[in-house]
Amino acid sequence: MSTWLTILGVGDDGLEGLAPPARALLEGAQIVFGSQRVLEGADLPGKETRIWTPPIEEMLAQIGEWKDRGAVILATGDPMHYGIGATLAAHIPANEMTIIPAPSAFSLAAARLGWRLQDVETISLHGRSVSLLQPFIQHGAKILALTGGRESVRQAAEILRARGYGESALNVLEHMGGEKERILTLTANACDGEAFADFNTLGLECIAGPGAQLLPRVPGLPDGAFLHDGQLTKRETRAITLAALAPTPHALLWDVGAGCGSVAIEWMRAARGAQAIAFEKDKARVRRIAENAVALGAPGLEVVAGDAERALEGQPIPSAIFLGGAVASNAVFEACWSALPPGGRLVANAVTLEGVAALISRQESHGGELVRIEVSHLTAIGSRRALKPRMAVTQWRVTKDGV
Repeated sequence: MSTWLTILGVGDDGLEGLAPPARALLEGAQIVFGSQRVLEGADLPGKETRIWTPPIEEMLAQIGEWKDRGAVILATGDPMHYGIGATLAAHIPANEMTIIPAPSAFSLAAARLGWRLQDVETISLHGRSVSLLQPFIQHGAKILALTGGRESVRQAAEILRARGYGESALNVLEHMGGEKERILTLTANACDGEAFADFNTLGLECIAGPGAQLLPRVPGLPDGAFLHDGQLTKRETRAITLAALAPTPHALLWDVGAGCGSVAIEWMRAARGAQAIAFEKDKARVRRIAENAVALGAPGLEVVAGDAERALEGQPIPSAIFLGGAVASNAVFEACWSALPPGGRLVANAVTLEGVAALISRQESHGGELVRIEVSHLTAIGSRRALKPRMAVTQWRVTKDGV
């Protein structure tokens, strides 16, 4: 099929910034889609215009009506960088679209600030929770973030202050490339009371203050980083468990018997786009999982409440499964094993004799390896010190055959 949809990136200078090839494509269009902000600033005499609004199914239906007559979408910046082009690429073949990008907000911001773009973390907070910043807040890190408006800046400053990064620099780049362009630089501590434009990009230079909370993306966060009632995969065991699960970009984890959600949250922090579903039947723990997910930068964690056997039914196919609760239940294991595709990984931890016996039996029938994890911590015995062992954890790691 020939190209029928054109997506043109525009800057804050509007149609004036379009190159001649892009302008020629626009002039040949019968209908033009775009956001309200973009269309309000566009002079398009004689053309039908429609405001581009979600949900995606309705948007696709709108442009589908014009498939034989040609349609143009005006998008902000680079449509393939957190833009509508990237969204549509999942629904429309690339050879049916012509995409001409403008410089992205990240490119413009890096140029304004003199930052090497390859050394910068780039994320979008537009239409997303600002808590997504959490995993990227590290001393010395530079972050460029698309925002959802002026409130995103204030919320980012609050997160930095709460983490002990109040002296971090906030570079608020407003209306880049347009007549109202302005760059305002201040610290997170000095952010309150400032007036920001809604159309902005945020550049952060993270500076850890004394006592700042250091929460690296490497698995093994301190146990105290999580709200929990004791049902927690402890730090050292959690780091080993995540290494065995092997998080990869966009992979999906099932965390069955999630407790406080520590394994699922660290899975999502460890790889770009990694997703997880936490299954937990205890209502108080379900609430804690949700709170921990927001606080630690995994707001997209899906939490499913209820009995594992029923809760697992009909869920998306996982890349990996962590079985931390109900380890001795054959019904739960069979449900997990049946759902796991060939090449998928399953890791199960047990401390009780019943759980260990179940893992030994499954290793004999399904293969994989058994590992015993024993950790001791310093404790006081009167005036002297000793290393006190915690309960040993037996871990079963297996990759499903069939790849």
